[in-house]
Amino acid sequence: MAAKMKNTILIVDDEPDVVNLIEKFLKLKDFGTITSTNAKKAMKTIEESYDKIDLILLDIMMPGRGGYDVLQEVKKNEKFKDIPVVLINEKPISLNELLDRIKETLRKEEEEEEEN
Repeated sequence: MAAKMKNTILIVDDEPDVVNLIEKFLKLKDFGTITSTNAKKAMKTIEESYDKIDLILLDIMMPGRGGYDVLQEVKKNEKFKDIPVVLINEKPISLNELLDRIKETLRKEEEEEEEN
């Protein structure tokens, strides 16, 4: 029997309007969301709630510490290195394309878990 799809996504972006738009869209598609508007807050959220986060949507370009810094920190920590991360860049992307990327990443993660 296939495992139930996980659905809690951490959205990290320094643009509040982008965070709000993505969050509303994901909630319409029955995903749970947690939000953060900078790298420092994102790392605190990940450290405190890593067991509840199934995927991280991470903006690459943020003031101060950018997305690549957060990605490196996430991937070197044994507790949460296996959380899938989808990087968001400045290239325009439709919300449906973003949703497709999220679903594909979660599907691959589910398949890997079933293999182990």
